[in-house]
Amino acid sequence: MKKTVVSALALLALSALPASAASFQQCLSAIGARAGAAGVSSSVINRQFSGLQPDMTVIDAMNKQPEFKTPIWDYMASLVDAQRVADGKQMLSRYGSVLSGVQRRYGVDPAVVVAVWGVESNYGESKGTRPLVQSLATLSCYAGRRQGYFQGELIATLKIIQRGDVNPDHLVGSWAGAFGNTQFMPSTFLRLAVDGDGDGRRDVVDSVPDALASTANYLARSGWTSGTRWGYEVRLPPGFKAGLAGRTKKRPLGSWAAMGVTRIDGAPLQGGNARAAILLPAGPQGPAFVVFRNFDAIYSYNAAESYALAIAHLSDRIRGGSPFATPWPTDDPGLSRAQRKELQALLARKGYDIGTPDGSIGNKTIQAIRDVQRRLGLPVTGHPGLKVLTALKRG
Repeated sequence: MKKTVVSALALLALSALPASAASFQQCLSAIGARAGAAGVSSSVINRQFSGLQPDMTVIDAMNKQPEFKTPIWDYMASLVDAQRVADGKQMLSRYGSVLSGVQRRYGVDPAVVVAVWGVESNYGESKGTRPLVQSLATLSCYAGRRQGYFQGELIATLKIIQRGDVNPDHLVGSWAGAFGNTQFMPSTFLRLAVDGDGDGRRDVVDSVPDALASTANYLARSGWTSGTRWGYEVRLPPGFKAGLAGRTKKRPLGSWAAMGVTRIDGAPLQGGNARAAILLPAGPQGPAFVVFRNFDAIYSYNAAESYALAIAHLSDRIRGGSPFATPWPTDDPGLSRAQRKELQALLARKGYDIGTPDGSIGNKTIQAIRDVQRRLGLPVTGHPGLKVLTALKRG
């Protein structure tokens, strides 16, 4: 039977298996047939699927909704803090020769590559702990939505194992299947991962040079322009129409200058007539930025403007740049990771069960904050900001 026919039959079998009632083994068998049609050997399929059980906590993670949307100032405070900046500078120095080679080959700013590493896994410290095959198999059979996508990622994982690029025991990552130092999805790995250390393998898990080179290759393929910046903070003229802002609303830089937009220190905009957009992540009262094509390249890594801004700003800080000049429009600023740990430690001392203070704000911490806010007569928001930290420190 032709591979295309096998693949079609496998897809038909998968579509006929409702996630709520399907036998996990039947589902794996159908995926195995599709993987075989895609060139994965039966030995790899059997070895990875034999005895495999679903991990339903993955489905819980997928369906878990945050209790409130993280404000941009909280997001930035936790991702671009003093410790991540200091660690980034250290990594920029430690891997200087590797990054210089990466820059020559791909034209991507080394500080941006390091910043992606810092945001994605805290420089390799938080790569994830969930076995990819188990997570993706669970999602492929029980997700209830996007199952076709996860099935493709599972087959891509099997191909990675067959190629021998990464130790199968080290293929662990997020609940959704992102893995390695810079958190590639398996299909992205197959397309864009490169060998950065010359050993003939593309190991973004255990080889930092491979991860850095692969990330630079991703950004280069996404349109990174060598020798230009992602953007910079600007000052808007009085009466600037916020409706003109937006990452996709580009116009020549000279057009913005003619409206009265300047650099944050009042100097004229620089960059010729390159097409640029104005970004207002917290509205017209907060920091404003002019962003170029390289910002879009960063954005492509994870399609969220706040994410791209965090990487862009972290890269500037790693190079020795300053914090944003314009304050965020809030009276309750976000906390760094060190401050979040301090907040959790204070809550624990008051008897709240929030687990080990780790700087990660989960439901237990949010509920404890709400209780403290009620007791202190503060607005009950659950927001882990400077107000509640200050109040707790005062006793």
